[in-house]
Amino acid sequence: GGPTRDGIPPIDKPKFVDVDSAKTWIKDNEPVVFVKINNKVKAYPIQILIWHEIVNDTLGGKNISVTFCPLCNSTIVFDRNINGKIYDFGTSGLLRNSDLVMYDRQGETLWQQFTGVAIIGDMVGTTLTMLPSSMISFKEYYTAYPQGEVLSKETGYYRAYGNNPYVGYDDINSSPFLYQNPIDKRLKPMQRVVTISNKYLSKAYSYKILKNKKVINDIFGADKIVLFHKSGTASALDKRYISDSKDVGSTAVFSAVIEGKVLEFYYDKTEGIKDKKTNSVWNIFGESVSGKLKGKELTQ
Repeated sequence: GGPTRDGIPPIDKPKFVDVDSAKTWIKDNEPVVFVKINNKVKAYPIQILIWHEIVNDTLGGKNISVTFCPLCNSTIVFDRNINGKIYDFGTSGLLRNSDLVMYDRQGETLWQQFTGVAIIGDMVGTTLTMLPSSMISFKEYYTAYPQGEVLSKETGYYRAYGNNPYVGYDDINSSPFLYQNPIDKRLKPMQRVVTISNKYLSKAYSYKILKNKKVINDIFGADKIVLFHKSGTASALDKRYISDSKDVGSTAVFSAVIEGKVLEFYYDKTEGIKDKKTNSVWNIFGESVSGKLKGKELTQ
């Protein structure tokens, strides 16, 4: 790698602002990481995370690390509680498979961001618990959660927030930075995907297919799931200014089971995402906004 340990500085004491304050410096189409835990919500703008890569925080009674690796375009949220002890994470300055390698300050084990697996150190054999999250537009966030908190630009560091230091990296024909291992030819290496994983299984769905279909009903292991896609979210890795970048949209994955009943979803050109059983309308957060199931919420 190039930077020294924490040369890309994590945010250890995050401050937050309300939506109205954030509207003065975040454009509607800019991507944010949306996290909801125990009915508490926060948004972490990618324009900040792209310069810091890790935010050590608390939300809904949980100690969490919100992470973003620009080289993988991967946003993953981890539980910082490992076997009853709270850890906080920093950037090691190292890369593995073109992905951020984190380290914990308490024992200095190295962790692969993309998998949450300990790769060197006393914690080898341990895997961090991932928490559900999604990358959505700022407008989607404040429309659904007008009282929601937003990570502040007052980080203690001066950075060109809103600018993309990886101009042109979001190019389907380019190659991952410093990646020299064999290439899986099923998709191009830089193909944008949304992924769902557990201990035994992983599935990836390309944004190209999701953008076309808007809704995919599927089975993951023994679980009925559904994937939603909505346009209106800019790429963080395209143009110099994130808000000027191409529209890649946002995705989210949910259990299709609610109150013991399996729902099947479809896309209506006029009303958006609906379920076939009740014709209720659903948003990108898995919330029913109108119809018989209004107020109900799918499990992310």
